[in-house]
Amino acid sequence: MITAFDCSLPPEIPKEQGTVVTVGTFDGIHRGHWEVLQEIRRRAQDHGRGSVLLTFDPHPLRIVRPEQAPPLLTTPVEKKEILASSGLDYAVFLPFTVELSRYEPRRFVEEVLVGRLGVQELVIGHDHGFGRGRSGDAETLKQIGEEMGFAVDIVPPVLSDGEPISSSTIRAALQRGDLDAAARGLGRPYSMRALVVRGDGRGRLLGFPTANLAVASSDKLIPPAGIYAVRGVTRQGTFGGALHLGPRPTFVGAPPTIEFHLLDFDGDLYGEDVRVDFVHRLREVVRFDTVAALVNQMHEDVAETRRALARDEDASRGA
Repeated sequence: MITAFDCSLPPEIPKEQGTVVTVGTFDGIHRGHWEVLQEIRRRAQDHGRGSVLLTFDPHPLRIVRPEQAPPLLTTPVEKKEILASSGLDYAVFLPFTVELSRYEPRRFVEEVLVGRLGVQELVIGHDHGFGRGRSGDAETLKQIGEEMGFAVDIVPPVLSDGEPISSSTIRAALQRGDLDAAARGLGRPYSMRALVVRGDGRGRLLGFPTANLAVASSDKLIPPAGIYAVRGVTRQGTFGGALHLGPRPTFVGAPPTIEFHLLDFDGDLYGEDVRVDFVHRLREVVRFDTVAALVNQMHEDVAETRRALARDEDASRGA
């Protein structure tokens, strides 16, 4: 089982064991990231060493250039959930501070990777950059590694749709509502965690009780407004659902919401932290002239949700 640390300094791993380390933001833990993680796991097992991911919170750009900081594909909680199945020994979440941003590459390697983590092998992605102003690259690391006695290897890019997978391309896909492209890059549906809160109860009056969702992190990337086929992962199990995201133009003055109607579910989710997996975007949000017309469309949305989820299950079984 992976051990996760949230700490101002990484824990000191026993030096006699040594470690295979990778370091980076790893937002999204996409397929390219996963290949790096599995490479350090394999190498650590082969040499009897500990496997360590060193990552950062908040995103480094939030500190050094906040106006350019991207919305997050994965919050720290979501990242830990995904990493639980990675097979790694340690995940270290290091607070990214102004002071840390000023570390020169050599100081970061000497104090953190060597001094605290006991690195024997460092494995990085093809586009890795670190240190003050991202002044350290693969060649810098190899030179430092030769001097300090650890090996440095680079994992080549993993491709999706003929292009290297990156967090930025996945963000762009999500922001234009292309869930399929995002899922191909991530290797799984895009998801978010949210707290179920009380709404105005209108969905129940319309015959479609909904759970209203409050996303904990303001930094989290939310897909565009629309109606989506989703899966809701709850304490009671996993259920298909139809999710509304955005304005409610049929009801004058009603505020925007994120809420979902779970299929074949009978229970109370208030106060529960749930995960929503986005499977398919059904349509845009539109205004209806009457409530009856809206209810008819909701019936169609639920039917299309069932079809979309069934197609997704068939595709998963055939993969």
